[in-house]
Amino acid sequence: MNEMPAIGKISPQVFEQLILPRLGARSDKILVGPQSGVDAGIVEIGDKALSLTCDPVFIVPEYGWERSAWFAIHIIASDSVTSGLKPQYLAIDLNLPMEMTPEQLEIIWDTMHRECSKLGIAIITGHTGRYENCHYPMVGGATMVGVGNKNEYVSPGFARAGDQIIITKGPAIEATGIFATMFPQLIEREFGQDFSNRAQRVFYQMSVVEDAMTAVSVGVRENGVVAMHDATECGIWGGLYEIAQAANLGVRVDKESIVVEDCVPEICRYVDIDPYSSISEGTLIIACREHKAADILKALSGKGINASVVGEFTNPEMGMVLISEGKERKLEHPIVDPFWRAFYNALEKQTEEARN
Repeated sequence: MNEMPAIGKISPQVFEQLILPRLGARSDKILVGPQSGVDAGIVEIGDKALSLTCDPVFIVPEYGWERSAWFAIHIIASDSVTSGLKPQYLAIDLNLPMEMTPEQLEIIWDTMHRECSKLGIAIITGHTGRYENCHYPMVGGATMVGVGNKNEYVSPGFARAGDQIIITKGPAIEATGIFATMFPQLIEREFGQDFSNRAQRVFYQMSVVEDAMTAVSVGVRENGVVAMHDATECGIWGGLYEIAQAANLGVRVDKESIVVEDCVPEICRYVDIDPYSSISEGTLIIACREHKAADILKALSGKGINASVVGEFTNPEMGMVLISEGKERKLEHPIVDPFWRAFYNALEKQTEEARN
């Protein structure tokens, strides 16, 4: 088996070698099973399709309790909506550190309740407790369920050569939002107060719920969106590689066509990471039929979501091609996200400055 990455999610190679061959009992009700590049599984229940996705409950005290809880809900909701089905139900397990206080838990739960109410998601079951050896940021897990008709879900299996690729918001949304929130003093000292304030607002772009629901409102399959993927760990390059691999297609992408949000280039240069390989919750990769691309862009623009057509799927024998500054090179999966190294370097720097 291939080596595990030093940190973060397992590579597509480890997934294929270890996880994929061992998936428990077989079922003919599975419409979309586990795949690298697919954020939600889909099963057939009667005349309905149900999407299921699971994620850690990710709470970072340094973000602030309310902001952390907002992010925890939007992480899993963002994976769920890539199925094309509206998320409706949440099961959540909270294995909390011993040091969490009742007041902190109240802020977290009130925020989760509020965000789920806004998104139309009912919390239907769960488990909550404080335990030894439970530590931030991973304080549990959750499963979200979406429901729709069987002709409403999307998946890379519907993609074909010639489909257009749309990317919303651009690279390193999550990396930028987290650095700005975690290290405001470092960012302010380097770029000034106004820049720091703008960069911190990027935090609340770390969700693709509105992006995905807006895109599928135009239509699905032959009438619009065929597949979607949330560009999380390993960013846009990893996300493009994964969705193309899941579709068994090649891909041709123009780097300069990808939109870039305010503050992203400066922060990525400051912490010395490649924004296109870096964690980017909030960036949605959309595959759609060519004749619907303009309509989807118009719908996204109407919601204030920056997006652009960046390339297309191709026949698999054409491979994965990235065009940068007019030159072609092979698009490869980054495997290890550079965010983690840069994050812990910045954390060490901030801690050292606090001591002095």
